[in-house]
Amino acid sequence: MKSHSTTLLLLGMAAVVIGALFVAGCTGTGGSATPTPTPAPSTTVSTATIATTTTISATSATALPVTTAPATAGTFVSNGAKGKISVTGSTTVLPIAQALAEAYQALNSGADVQISGGGSGVGVQAAGGKTAEIGMSSRNVQDAEKAKYPDLKVIPMARDGIVMIAHPSNAVSQLSLAQIKDIYSGKAASWKDVGGPAQPIVVIGRDSASGTREFFNTAIMGNTSTTSSMLEKNSNGAVKSSVVPNPGAIGYVGMGYIDSTVKALNISVNGTGIPPTVTNVVTGTYPLSRQLFYLTSGDATGLAKDFIDFTLSPDGQKIVEEQGFVSIIRTA
Repeated sequence: MKSHSTTLLLLGMAAVVIGALFVAGCTGTGGSATPTPTPAPSTTVSTATIATTTTISATSATALPVTTAPATAGTFVSNGAKGKISVTGSTTVLPIAQALAEAYQALNSGADVQISGGGSGVGVQAAGGKTAEIGMSSRNVQDAEKAKYPDLKVIPMARDGIVMIAHPSNAVSQLSLAQIKDIYSGKAASWKDVGGPAQPIVVIGRDSASGTREFFNTAIMGNTSTTSSMLEKNSNGAVKSSVVPNPGAIGYVGMGYIDSTVKALNISVNGTGIPPTVTNVVTGTYPLSRQLFYLTSGDATGLAKDFIDFTLSPDGQKIVEEQGFVSIIRTA
């Protein structure tokens, strides 16, 4: 009887030990019955990373890493900030910002993002003077503006190419930078002077508040004045609308404004025409490539920060390219 009790006791102890080992095997570090989920990778691109992107200019083209498309993995998650913000400035950036605002407000129903144009100069003043949460610019901030608004932050948000446009019936398919300068200075007054028909050239450009005009003047005109006969327009859309019905007209717009109603002219480099394509802009092959910017006074917070983060995310950059511009996050 004593032997039988001892046997039962030993069997009970063995069962306890085996049970403990089983529990340890399920909960210990050696193997987990319920694996800890791996956090999803963030889809937000930091402004610190974006700000280091090399600026491409007509005088110093720098090749940037290029892929066939921006990253598309992941989905932007809003911080849920509510309220109303104003985004104003460059008419080149305008259609991008409008499309971004529409998509962003669909994600964040409590956000009201007001978009308006006026030109890059307006964008700099509005952001620097804090009359808008975000300014838009198609040019770099000038030294005088930096001095006036020392807290101004510059955030590259897209790439663009300035495109020379003419009427679709125009026989000219490409122009060199020197020929463009001759046209806009008034030296070349007929299309015959640049390889076209004997037809007067109607010169159309942007107004003095335009960042596109400033880039054009820096890249092409230098210290040479534009002809007094140039028709000044206050937006890319107005330039395009003026070229469309006029067989003798020439103008310049951001590449997002190109469609079948106008003829996009290639830029001739050593006799070879370089078209304004996405790849040529990213690699710096296209001579009139540039960056587009958001501007804020100090670091953006709340709703403004969330909208900027959306713009720089893969979701936002996809919208940039859908508008005919070039993603700022194209990398190798």
